[in-house]
Amino acid sequence: MEYTKRYLAEEVALDHADGQMTRREALRRLGMMGISLTTASALLAACGNDGDDQVVAPAGQASSTTVAPVATTVASPSTTRPPTTPVPSQDITFPGPRGTLMGAYAQAANAKGGVLVVHENRGLVEGTRAVAARFAGDGYSALAIDLVSGVNPGGTAAVPAGDVGALLSNADVSDRRADLKAGFDELLKRNAGKKLGMIGFCFGGTVVWDYLTTGDARLAAAAPFYGGTVEGANYTAKAAVLGVYGETDARINATRDAAKANLVRAGVPHEIKTYAGVGHGFYSQVESQQSKQAYSDTLDWFDRYLR
Repeated sequence: MEYTKRYLAEEVALDHADGQMTRREALRRLGMMGISLTTASALLAACGNDGDDQVVAPAGQASSTTVAPVATTVASPSTTRPPTTPVPSQDITFPGPRGTLMGAYAQAANAKGGVLVVHENRGLVEGTRAVAARFAGDGYSALAIDLVSGVNPGGTAAVPAGDVGALLSNADVSDRRADLKAGFDELLKRNAGKKLGMIGFCFGGTVVWDYLTTGDARLAAAAPFYGGTVEGANYTAKAAVLGVYGETDARINATRDAAKANLVRAGVPHEIKTYAGVGHGFYSQVESQQSKQAYSDTLDWFDRYLR
């Protein structure tokens, strides 16, 4: 099974284990991904005791999941940047390789660079639009691309929420990469001559790790948040990479060493940061100190490599 598809399938299984959906609904979603009933049932059984990996622990409160000791970044109010005023995003359309793509765009005043924002497995929702608005307020024009629009006219808004993951899972990998390249084309059209960065969360973080294998020379910096990768991935896009992880996110942290080894082999500037006491998806708790610290660290990274 292709890695991104497996990642999305595991998300469904872990959401079921967490009590977020019934077994019937989990099997329905896995079936939409083209996964057989036998394989889907085995996946649900295998993930039945792993639900804690998907629980976002409150700030400062660690999950009971046991993980290998790692160096962690402890957030401190003195090291996070003061908040700025977001720039409201606007819905836009732009040319894609197979038709019209959609996104939410926020233009920074006197832009320092451009950032492509890749959403989670729920598609382009308000939380992702807010990321683009936040970056624009901090000086980086940002386009939150709707990858669902590459496989379904109307994008995320035209698809039942429970079906978004299956559509993303069934998309051809090369088509998804081409859609992302079109997103960078649009960013450059609106921000000529600026350096480009990329950030993604959850599924989007996994997409960012994958995009590093495309060799896109325009990409200067990337920040995958709790995304998974595979051993031996060839990161030919020579971007400077900040890898972001939550301390109690055992499933994704199992891929952290592979990511580090791949970055070392690629010979690119990089840093791996693991934030204490939080799990998968911790950035969504935007008022938590760890979320604020991770965003501040990402701005520092982009200021270093996108200006």
